[in-house]
Amino acid sequence: MGCVPGKEPLSEKDLEFISQHTDISREEVEQQYKNFLHQYPNGKITRSSFKELMRKCYPAANLIKLEKHIFRMYDTNNDNHIDFREFMMVLYILSKGTPEQNLEQIFRIFDINNDHEISRSEMKKIVKDLFALLSSKEQQTAETDAKMADDAFTEMDVDKDGKVTKEEFIQACLSHEKISSMMALKITDIFIPEEGGSSDENNGD
Repeated sequence: MGCVPGKEPLSEKDLEFISQHTDISREEVEQQYKNFLHQYPNGKITRSSFKELMRKCYPAANLIKLEKHIFRMYDTNNDNHIDFREFMMVLYILSKGTPEQNLEQIFRIFDINNDHEISRSEMKKIVKDLFALLSSKEQQTAETDAKMADDAFTEMDVDKDGKVTKEEFIQACLSHEKISSMMALKITDIFIPEEGGSSDENNGD
């Protein structure tokens, strides 16, 4: 099993978990782990390393305001690091997962205090940071931010109890509620670059 000197190989438990919950073979998981350790020799991605990674992967996007929220989506055990298992699971779900699985990950971006609910203040914070990514033709103001957040919260909070559960969030997005699904698409677009345009990489060489 590939590893770097001084670093323990991927545990059998983690290897089994990743291969069972994805369609990635054990051999490919081992190779990915070797690559991961080459980049992150201590086996974990720190917050500062994650910022560098995001900027390399998405150089055209202004992700400064969203980096901390996206980091939280990966850091599922809330230890302020992203280990290989967390990294692989989220990466796989975002690329191969069902719509429900994708929305479960996106919900973590909105759930700032990790209490498994979205409050109105959390919604306002994410909307403000998310729409800082919009182009200049889609002007962002405090008024439009507040209205967008209120409209989204109203759509999602079906039982009107002042909080949005993961189930309510997923249902609103899957039901194509106007603001809810638009926000989910904006976040999804960060991870799935548009095809065509200025990209010439598909031409091969």
